[in-house]
Amino acid sequence: MSFLKVDSVALSFAGVRALDGVSIEAEKGDFISVIGPNGAGKTSLFNCISGVYRPQSGSIHLDGTEITKLAPHKIASAGVARMFQNLALFDNLTVLDNLLVGRHHLFRSSTIASMLWLPSARKQEESHREKVEEIIEFLNLETVRSTYVQSLPYGFRKRVELGRALAMEPQLLLLDEPTAGLNQEETEDMARYLLDIQAELGVTQILIEHELRFVMDLSDHINVLDFGRKIAEGTPSEVAENPAVIEAYVGVGAADNSSSSEGSSSTDSSSSDEANL
Repeated sequence: MSFLKVDSVALSFAGVRALDGVSIEAEKGDFISVIGPNGAGKTSLFNCISGVYRPQSGSIHLDGTEITKLAPHKIASAGVARMFQNLALFDNLTVLDNLLVGRHHLFRSSTIASMLWLPSARKQEESHREKVEEIIEFLNLETVRSTYVQSLPYGFRKRVELGRALAMEPQLLLLDEPTAGLNQEETEDMARYLLDIQAELGVTQILIEHELRFVMDLSDHINVLDFGRKIAEGTPSEVAENPAVIEAYVGVGAADNSSSSEGSSSTDSSSSDEANL
């Protein structure tokens, strides 16, 4: 069985089919992406994997263990971390403290040991701080480690969000539009960090992203959703040439109107969108 196996997952809300028999797989260390137009079901898929939603049918296995019906905190403990599109940081805590929050589920000291600051609690605290310092160095956050998050530029806050997910020591990292709101330089930095995570940490990553060039540059394998159904999958080059994908992004008939000046304009737009794929 694959490291991650999402098998025929279906999810509906009041008759609206958010996911319709979606299946994806990833091997350990893979970098795969899930793309599609707005409303395609990408975030719903992430919510099913992380336990926020429970699908009506289908199954999800992580490293051979079914996690379909587990509570979100148990799925997190099983090794699934998530970087959110909308930042979910603690603004009144420092960068260091925000990262330590990500390690909360790894603390094993009893409440009494922590309150009395017994040697066992102190030893664990030191160990977790060492791990967090490694992440701070990995993401080049040394200069802001003691800065309150609310005073940081948006690009740094995105990096802290990624760092907190890494602090959980995940086996599977869900990346929900990590470049949203970033400028070109910050986007390039984010791409480098994600590639380093794959190369140096060996963490399996699944990316949702609207910036298609970013997706094509990073992904080993791409899954394409449209209206809750998977319409294509394959390598970046295979997906870029798939007519169903082009139709989903460009629109029906957009490439067939080259005979008129209006059609020519449409074709130029279509070619531009195909280049983005």
